[in-house]
Amino acid sequence: MKIMNSALLGLSLAVAGSMFAAAQEMQGPPKVLTITREFIKAGKSGAIHDKSESHFVAAMAAAKWPTHYFALMSLSGKSRALYLTGYPSFKAWQDDYLATMKNKALSAELDKDSVADGELLNGIDQFVFTYDDDLSYKPSATLAQAKLMEITSFHIKPGHRKQFVDLARLVIAGHKKAGDSAHWATFEIAYGGDNEYVVFSDDKSMADIDAGYAEDKQFRDAMGEDGIKKIDELVADCIDSSDSELFGINPAQSYPPGEWVKADPDFWKPKPSAAPAAKPAATAKPAAQ
Repeated sequence: MKIMNSALLGLSLAVAGSMFAAAQEMQGPPKVLTITREFIKAGKSGAIHDKSESHFVAAMAAAKWPTHYFALMSLSGKSRALYLTGYPSFKAWQDDYLATMKNKALSAELDKDSVADGELLNGIDQFVFTYDDDLSYKPSATLAQAKLMEITSFHIKPGHRKQFVDLARLVIAGHKKAGDSAHWATFEIAYGGDNEYVVFSDDKSMADIDAGYAEDKQFRDAMGEDGIKKIDELVADCIDSSDSELFGINPAQSYPPGEWVKADPDFWKPKPSAAPAAKPAATAKPAAQ
């Protein structure tokens, strides 16, 4: 859901309240979010990468592993895939990691699958984020029906975190006044970078993006000229750079929790297409007379 179409800010934010499934039930976004990013070689994405990643999913399912994750495929920017897992704490993440290592059969299978998957990749990196409730607004309840994800990252100038917080609160106040469909959650990077915030936006279809653009005037009217000017000033003051990208949720590479599958089985676990009917046996031609 696009929140505001501002060349100054472009805050496209929204995250499901329980969108990052973890080892145990959580209310609201996870306290800790891990993201693994894979850069796919040209010609190796699509069904080829789906097949490779399906081995990881099968291994987790066979082990009945309690920690779930979901995958995103890039629809803009470089060809890449993201794998997101949430935890209620850093200790819960450690417990999950140690349990995986202790399960020799699972860890051996994942290692083997990683070697094969590496042949399709140009590179891989990992990030850890923590949830910031103060900079979030009306997070959704679930990702079960979502199909798309907008991700916007903000690199903050050193020493300007307060100005960014002021900016986010100003935007939140504007959306409250506008009464639009805006909703989001914000995460601050803990490891893998510095001075960075990342926000997520889940959409059921691209019609949600159209609706967000249509609501831009509603937001600007609520802010007024003075409010928009203040946003301009804060953006110039605190944001070093920003980037917005669009991703599609990829069920073929995801290990979703059971409640997501029950809510939308055709998307998360589609039934295989029926095999084509066998052709009737050809009738032998009579011998030439």
